[in-house]
This record gives sequence, structure tokens and C-alpha cells, in this order.
Amino acid sequence: MPKILAFSGSIRRDAWNRKLIQAAVGAARAAGGDVTLIDLADYPLPLMNEDLEAREGLPDNAQRLKALFKAHDALLIASPEYNSSIPPLLKNTIDWVSREWQGESGLAPYQNKVAAIMAASPGTFGGMRMLPHLRQILNTLGVLVLPGQFSLPHADRAFDEENGALKSPARLHTLVLELVSTTAALKRA
Repeated sequence: MPKILAFSGSIRRDAWNRKLIQAAVGAARAAGGDVTLIDLADYPLPLMNEDLEAREGLPDNAQRLKALFKAHDALLIASPEYNSSIPPLLKNTIDWVSREWQGESGLAPYQNKVAAIMAASPGTFGGMRMLPHLRQILNTLGVLVLPGQFSLPHADRAFDEENGALKSPARLHTLVLELVSTTAALKRA
């Protein structure tokens, strides 16, 4: 069973991407994935600053996140789009996790990982412009990002008001099933 670390690049309580990651987690578990869902709000980090790092070392929450990334086979990320790119929370998290620590390469938490990326937005593009930026960053760190991705335009109308479920989950389920099956196949190989 592939171990999948799932999180949203938004910590806003009612964020569309928090709802999207919940839907994706349910689909991943139904597909046979062992999913750990985390909230980045539980891991506050200062802005990435090498002077701070030199003075104080790697922040405790960066060390915790590093351990979580290393303990999982795959990443499932839903993120908003800020100015056609990734939000600062997500970039800062990725940067801190990628820091060398105690003689271990900063790439260790990312190498041999598979990722599925997605975005939700109330706008027409559904976060689509952010996804290539996130893909490039993860690829640079050694992550195999699935060719498929999921963007959810008009997210303000995409979830059922009564139960919060995604109204049309088929494309999302296809991506998540690909993440689970690809990760499982790579683990067996």
C-alpha cells in the first residue's frame, strides 16, 4: 500500500483547496492508498532565511516536515494560485524541507517520490497557471510529477452545499488512482 502525504498550499479555514484535498484524500484511500493528511498551519515556519538557519539551525517544524516527507512514497498537493504562481506558504515549505541537514542532502525528502498536483479557484482558470510552476519546482527536487494534473475552475460552485462533496469527481478520481497505482508499481520495482 503506497504511503501518501497530502496537504493543501492554503491554510485559510474555508479555502477551496482544503476542500479539494479532502476530496482527493477520500479518493486515494478508496483506491488503496495509505494517506496522511496534514495541515501546514500545524507547522508554522519563518521565511526561508539562510542567516537565520546559520544562527539557529533548521527550525523544528522543518525537521518534522522533512521526516514526514521522507516517510512517505508520494505527495498529493492541492494549492491555490497567487499571481499566476504558487503561494508563498507552499514555496516556503518546499524550500525549508529542501535544506541540507546534519550531512543529509536537502534532496533526500523528495527523491524517488511521485506527486499528483491540483488546484482550485473560483476563477475561470481554476489555478491552472500555478501548476506548471509547482511541477517545475518538484521536478527540480527529484520528484516524478504525474503528467496529468487537476484544476478546478469555479470552485465556489463545485462543492455540494449540504455535504461538501465535489459535485463532479471523476477527473479527480482518475488522477488520484494514477498516483496510487504508479506509486505502488514503482515500490514493487
